[in-house]
Amino acid sequence: QVQLVEAGGGLVQAGGSLRLSCAASGRTFSRYVMGWFRRAPGKEREFVAAISASGGSTGYADFVKGRVTISRPNANNTVFLQMNVLKREDTAVYYCAAGSNFLATRAIAYPYWGQGTQVTVSS
Repeated sequence: QVQLVEAGGGLVQAGGSLRLSCAASGRTFSRYVMGWFRRAPGKEREFVAAISASGGSTGYADFVKGRVTISRPNANNTVFLQMNVLKREDTAVYYCAAGSNFLATRAIAYPYWGQGTQVTVSS
């Protein structure tokens, strides 16, 4: 089992950047595929990005490609989401998740979730 804690959210102006982090407990962190999802007010939770257990493969939602980078230096048991050129529509609660399915984009594929961190982008 793994426990996840997100951090790094906050208020940022449009065009700015934020780096979210997700700290994982447990010695098996390196075995998990890690994903980031978000839920905007009044909307369904949606996939943002995922990274393979080895860190060698990544996947992104079309709406963040070129603006977002997911990474995981496994020695630190942490996964990061670097977000650049933020837009108002990026405002959401961002969640990290751990699972076993390679670069899964469906939330149901991730059994472990953090509590979320709020990102608010102002104009």
